[in-house]
Amino acid sequence: MNWLAQLPTKRGPWLLFSAIVLLLEATALFFQYNMGLAPCIMCIYQRTAVLGLLIAALIGATNPKHKGVRLLAYSGWGLSSIWGLLIAREHIDMQTTTDPFAYSCEFEPNFPTFMPLHEWLPSFFAATGDCGNIDWQFVGLSMPAWMEIIFAVVTGALFIVVMSRLLINRSL
Repeated sequence: MNWLAQLPTKRGPWLLFSAIVLLLEATALFFQYNMGLAPCIMCIYQRTAVLGLLIAALIGATNPKHKGVRLLAYSGWGLSSIWGLLIAREHIDMQTTTDPFAYSCEFEPNFPTFMPLHEWLPSFFAATGDCGNIDWQFVGLSMPAWMEIIFAVVTGALFIVVMSRLLINRSL
């Protein structure tokens, strides 16, 4: 348990986390551009949450021994993973509802006006698909179902890391 508690104070685990999250982003782009799966608005929001995880991991890698840096990284990690989990859950509801009027899928992301990511980088943030379509499945689960699992695992990992730090070191 002490080994686990020491991981966040080392650069390697943060860089590994960055690499894993970067691989998720690359996979999303592969699905979009090589497999022709158009991302919907919920996919774009989940992609943005994964990008938030990447930023949090890179922040943690900058100076993992500094408590303030770790707290900022934990905060970004928590916000991004929980937000992604909630978005994935809502996306699953959109795909599985029998009421066609229960959900509406917007055509343009609702990013803040000071940061219109879909205008700055449309190849990454533009939504061109329909939220209700299930265009891809693996082992009977749709992409948002897999993203729900991924976000749950990432959220659980944060919980385990923070709890081990608090229980062993009595400090984050």
